[in-house]
Amino acid sequence: MVRPSSAVVPDPRSSAAPGGPALRVAGVAKAYGPGASALADASLEVGRGEFVSLVGPSGCGKSTLLGVIAGLLRPDRGVVEALGRPVTGPGTERAIVFQDAALMPWLSVRHNVEYGLRAQGVPRAERRARVDEALEMVHLSHVARRRPHELSGGMRQRVAIARALVLRPEILLMDEPFSALDVQTRTILQDELQRIWLETRPAVVFVTHNLMEAAYLSDTVYLFSAGPGRVVRRYAVDVERPREEGDPRLVAIRQDMLRLMRREVERAAARAGGQPSQGTLMLALAEE
Repeated sequence: MVRPSSAVVPDPRSSAAPGGPALRVAGVAKAYGPGASALADASLEVGRGEFVSLVGPSGCGKSTLLGVIAGLLRPDRGVVEALGRPVTGPGTERAIVFQDAALMPWLSVRHNVEYGLRAQGVPRAERRARVDEALEMVHLSHVARRRPHELSGGMRQRVAIARALVLRPEILLMDEPFSALDVQTRTILQDELQRIWLETRPAVVFVTHNLMEAAYLSDTVYLFSAGPGRVVRRYAVDVERPREEGDPRLVAIRQDMLRLMRREVERAAARAGGQPSQGTLMLALAEE
């Protein structure tokens, strides 16, 4: 069943969670210069242990918002709170996985995963135990001594996920982590991520262009307007786990999101004084 709502209403799961939501974003705006507004009045909540995806037309500010939540970017206006505290920069309660695994090529898999713990001054014995645990979680214990160039693209992304998980964050931020992978590898990693999330239960904010991926993985999906971005629809994905991508309920959610994204692109073109060509629509709505 599709349950869209034009109002941004906090999920009951978040309000019931001890200590309030994991993340609260209220009225966030961000511009990179005159006429280059990325976000306008973006607001949402993420409950503790909730898996949330952000989707929308290309250029709608999804990745910008993730950067603001991570503390890598400062908003021009608005409030971002993580675990009830204002976000003023990066924090140990948050970890981020980028589209590019961004591993250090001169370090082994083990030492890449261990790097953040070293920076935090975690004692050696604890580092070793936590790295072992993280590598086992992503099924990469057998390649711990290899260098990144010896791994496939999917394995490199699993190393990046392990590098984030080893920090034991309460909030995991993921910026299109599977978009550069082939379809088969992407499908495998979606299931791996779901398994890991069910085992560890951090709050997840997952940015993706792939609408079915969002519906398949998430408890909640926020759909953004064409830039400057703001939330125009919240979807509660009330489908029990484990899920099948062909589930008619997920397909229906995906179709409704695609319909609204098309409408947003057409509205943006109308505001600019024209109509989008079919090529423009395809580019703006592209699912990677």
